Amino acid sequence: MNPFARQTHLSLIAGLLCVQFAHAIELDVPKDDGKLRIVCFGAHPDDAEYKSGGTAAMWAEQGHHVLLVSVTNGDIGHWKMSGGALAKRRIAESAEVAKRLGVHSKVLDIHDGELLPTLENRKTICRIIRLWNADIVISHRPWDYHPDHRYTGILVQDAAFMVTVPFFCPDVPHLKKNPVFLYSSDGFKKPYPFEPDVVVAVDSVFDKKVDALTALVSQAFEGGAGGSPERLALVPPASDPKARREWLYERWSNRQGREADKFREQLIRLYGLELGSKVKFAEAFEICEYGSRPTTQQLKELFPFFPEEK
Repeated sequence: MNPFARQTHLSLIAGLLCVQFAHAIELDVPKDDGKLRIVCFGAHPDDAEYKSGGTAAMWAEQGHHVLLVSVTNGDIGHWKMSGGALAKRRIAESAEVAKRLGVHSKVLDIHDGELLPTLENRKTICRIIRLWNADIVISHRPWDYHPDHRYTGILVQDAAFMVTVPFFCPDVPHLKKNPVFLYSSDGFKKPYPFEPDVVVAVDSVFDKKVDALTALVSQAFEGGAGGSPERLALVPPASDPKARREWLYERWSNRQGREADKFREQLIRLYGLELGSKVKFAEAFEICEYGSRPTTQQLKELFPFFPEEK
């Protein structure tokens, strides 16, 4: 086989594999009913739930359609078990959290700790956003302690324009309107600290979020990859679910309480002085410059939780 023919043959094989991979992405996509459609990407089967679970529940309560996507299967995210058994366990946990929040869940079959910003992975992210016909896309910032978090952020960034390009992944129709892309919050300072454009009070769904997160047993209670027998001994036993829930509630009260206090100024700007000063728990998001650039009014339409201006 001459070099040109061989290259053509390899290109055809690659094209067929690409189509087959596209068909492997199975999503239960809701019918178009005029409601918002949101995709929240996390690197592992807990990240999107942790970062966006409260806001996701609030969207869902208003009838909007939220998809939580884990870009890896979490198969090394535990101190005592790994492999297929752990991946299956974490997929089930993530699905249960989504059920309790009233949203959808998808876990991709990519090994935990091995995510790379490849062309195929970019296409996969692009296809998911298109299939969901997303208005809003949320992910990690591409500056984070975990390589899977960083590369999730990069992959979503790289999809931000490509979702509108007709002949990129032409097996899935391109979007006519670019979604608004957002980052979830983190505490990292370089190259620049997280600067929220939207801060959502999640007080009304905080109990629902904590109840949902109790399904993440391998992570919330057993500690995931950072766990140990000593840490597990500090957690109430599985035979006492009420005590476990109270233990988790306290941890998340501190975590999301700090978020509200840290971004109090933004809460007051969005909710007004009286309401904004009273918010106990919050989730925060920053606009990514690569997607649509919404106005303040458009942001309030995408996050329909704020009081009407008088």
